[in-house]
Parts: sequence; structure tokens; C-alpha cells
Amino acid sequence: MTTSAAQRALIVIDAQYGFMPGGGLPVAGGDAIVPVINRIAPRFANAVLTQDWHPADHISFASNHPGRQPFETIPLPYGPQVLWPTHCVQGTRDAALHDELRVPQAQLILRKGFHREVDSYSAFMEADRATTTGLAAYLQARGITQLVLCGLATDYCVAWSALDARAAGFEVAVVEDACRAIDLNGSLAKAWADMAAAGVQRIQSADVH
Repeated sequence: MTTSAAQRALIVIDAQYGFMPGGGLPVAGGDAIVPVINRIAPRFANAVLTQDWHPADHISFASNHPGRQPFETIPLPYGPQVLWPTHCVQGTRDAALHDELRVPQAQLILRKGFHREVDSYSAFMEADRATTTGLAAYLQARGITQLVLCGLATDYCVAWSALDARAAGFEVAVVEDACRAIDLNGSLAKAWADMAAAGVQRIQSADVH
């Protein structure tokens, strides 16, 4: 990828306490990504942070479906939906970005998952595949063409964001060691395969210059 600094952006996906050890939906080793992100962030003039921001009665929470358990799948009008433990509820510590995250140049914090009736993994498009977050239009309006993604979790919000970014016409790379995965029923291997097929580059933090 040879692009000017002005055309490149770092997208940090959901580096929130809810996905860290001790959070509502912890990702193993999730807190280990913070120093890696902090190390690569100064190399970017442009950065966007995303933040899962759910109402307490969100449709994806198992607690809102009596008799259902986390990680079961149910049918919803837009398709199958994994039920999750309650996490990243609006205004709670669980929803806060990690205190040690250092991306002071971030120009946008994009909140997603705030519509009660639809889940939202991707930073670009909600799970109904019809409701946009507006991120693609924002980046395009600013002349940004190349995206470097990192964050949590590799196989859900990062992968969905990467795939949607490619579909929107961006060049995309995912920094593997600045991500961690949930890996539910082989979801990590599938995510990397899907991203590779879509032309997403798989890189390491040492490759970011």
C-alpha cells in the first residue's frame, strides 16, 4: 500500500472494557492489544475509534430472551443472531474505551449497536445489512482511501468491518497482533478466510510504517 498519510486512517474497533478480561463479553487477552495499538497509532495522521453502545434492552442480549443462554443463536427478521452476554451498555464503565488507549489524534468516535432491534458488528453497516453507520461516507468525504484496522474481536467486529470496508471500495489491512478473537465454533479461521478472499491484507504491527 503506497498512499499519502492524508489518505490513510487507523480504525480502532471496540477497544472497550466490555471486551477486556473482567468485562461483560471478555475476549481472552483483549487488554494485550492496547500497548500494540498505542505503538502504531502515532504513525497515522487520521484515526477513528468505534464504540459498542447498546441500550440495556438490546435484542442481542440473552438476558432479554427468557429461557435463552449466551452464545445460542436465534432467528430474527434480518437473519440468525448470536445471543451475547450483556455488554457495553450505554453510559456504563463496561462501554468505556480503555483508559490506557492513546490515540489522541482520533477525529471521530463512532458509536454503533444503539438501535435496539438490530445488532451491529461492523463499523460500516448494521447486521440487517441495510442500515448504514455513515462511516464510509465520512471517510470518502475526507479523501481517505486506505484503512488499517485493529481491535476487538478479530472474528466479529473487526472482520465484519474489514469486509464492509472492502465492499465500499477501500484498501484494507488488519493488524493481526493488535487484535484478539472470540473464536466461537471456528469463527476465527472463517473470518481470516473470508477476509483473504475479499482482498484484505493480513499484517503485523511491525509492518505498519
